[in-house]
Amino acid sequence: METVNIHYAKTHLSKLIEAVLNGEEVVIAKAGEPKVKLVPAVEKKKKRQPGLMKGKIWYTDDWDSPETNKMIEDMFYDGALDSEENTD
Repeated sequence: METVNIHYAKTHLSKLIEAVLNGEEVVIAKAGEPKVKLVPAVEKKKKRQPGLMKGKIWYTDDWDSPETNKMIEDMFYDGALDSEENTD
């Protein structure tokens, strides 16, 4: 663990950040007394909670009907899935 004073930390902040990112511990002291510890910023992943969106997402009974599929095909593929262009 490296302990540095505030003046050194201000002057060599980039170097200290690099050291912390490489796994070293860096403590900044004032008048010889440790005041802060530099640590890498790591975002904690939120724990997933099953059922959180229950009742907020829905689909219709005909979501997979031939008519709906044809409408999607026409919108995104310009009807090309049924055309003779796609026959291999």
